[in-house]
Amino acid sequence: MVLITTPNLRVARKLARRALGEKLVACANLIPKIESHYWWRGKLESNAEVLMVCKTTKSRLVAFEKFILANHPYDTPEFVAIPIAEGTRRYLAWIDASVET
Repeated sequence: MVLITTPNLRVARKLARRALGEKLVACANLIPKIESHYWWRGKLESNAEVLMVCKTTKSRLVAFEKFILANHPYDTPEFVAIPIAEGTRRYLAWIDASVET
């Protein structure tokens, strides 16, 4: 599972559609209206953002990261991968079947 923040829904939708089209992810949940507070270049910043929660496989993770780095508008986009430790067999099998390995 990968967490990615984007500046708005338009960008999040574009990234999600392209990643799905390229079979890099099985699913992308877009959570609008989050508020992010962070340090950037020595200054405390805050912005409204959209959080993407993407499901992919370990074998597609590197390709998905390259895709995000090449297509995301941020200079340093968030790309945080969290291993899926447990899940229903059917759901995990669906993820595997939905992405090309």
